[in-house]
Amino acid sequence: MTDLENFRQEARAWLEANCPAEMRAPMRGEKDMCWGGRNWTFQSDAQKHWLEAMAQRGWTVPDWPKDYGGGGLSPAEAKVLKEEMAAIRARSPLTSFGISMLGPALLKYGTEEQKKRFLPEIACGEIRWCQGYSEPGAGSDLAGLTTKCEDRGDHWLVNGQKVWTSYADQADWIFCLVRTSTESKHGGISFLLFDMESPGVSTKPILLISGNSPFCETFFDDVKVPKDQVVGEVNKGWDVAKYLLGHEREMISGMGLGGSGSLGATVGPIGDPLLRAEIADFDVDALAFSAMSERFIDQLKASVAHPAMPSMMKYAGTELNKRRHELLMAAGGSEFLEWDSERSKCGKPARDWLRTKANSIEGGTSEVQLGIVAKHILGLPGA
Repeated sequence: MTDLENFRQEARAWLEANCPAEMRAPMRGEKDMCWGGRNWTFQSDAQKHWLEAMAQRGWTVPDWPKDYGGGGLSPAEAKVLKEEMAAIRARSPLTSFGISMLGPALLKYGTEEQKKRFLPEIACGEIRWCQGYSEPGAGSDLAGLTTKCEDRGDHWLVNGQKVWTSYADQADWIFCLVRTSTESKHGGISFLLFDMESPGVSTKPILLISGNSPFCETFFDDVKVPKDQVVGEVNKGWDVAKYLLGHEREMISGMGLGGSGSLGATVGPIGDPLLRAEIADFDVDALAFSAMSERFIDQLKASVAHPAMPSMMKYAGTELNKRRHELLMAAGGSEFLEWDSERSKCGKPARDWLRTKANSIEGGTSEVQLGIVAKHILGLPGA
């Protein structure tokens, strides 16, 4: 047996022995996702055990270095672990913007002190992060942000507002883009980390058409931040921001995978032949996207992915996810239009369908992503 085959056998045996049966059942909704953080309440003992077991092994972030709470696995080993988890339908032990977005940026741009301070806490689910990027006047044109950050000698002083800050009302810390200089649009931005319990930080939820929302407005009024909490160089935070956006778009593109199993198997027998054909067509596209996603992840981990690939994946994944929910609504008929009953889980199908309308906006609008693909991948003139 090769070393990789040995690892597969060991991982399979460990997962079988340590993943609780409850953590192999399909998730019923967002409450079944474990976000961690200092205010997190576990939904069950099984959820707590699964996170602790995986974190102790370093497998919440299997390809991070062991020095920072990771598993130290090679890309090939991390892929095998993912496959073995999928084989027993194991849930992810931890959902975290710290893992999917901030962590990779810290690994690349953070100081050794910052890595040792924040990465182990992210890996074991002790800290929950939110992202302070978009502003009321700086969405697609993110570099136009105006949140002001002044150097006050022994600290930074932050004033301004962010919008669409996902889960800001539940987060412990924020990674935030701020303006430290007005001499250059892109060159005057810095990447700052600070505690959401800092005096002067406040949040206000934003309600969506689905009736639910993770989004918030976030306000900063004379927020004092220690000087050593800038990631990368002062006024060069745009480099960190772009790198993180690539990982955010990779994360969002995962919506296109839509969990395990085909849509056809999910909806069951359908009488309408045209709808059956649409669902079959969707399942073929979903399989193609899954294969493309595997290739993209391999290229990304090998540092050979095209810089614009995250934009292509984000666009394709979100469009696929919107199609999935359109078809689910069509297959469910009038029953899926129900909004409040216990039978429909408070209108989950309809609310989830409405929620997907934001997919083509969050993480960079579809129009912006198509522009990036046209210019940097297709090389179209005038793009």
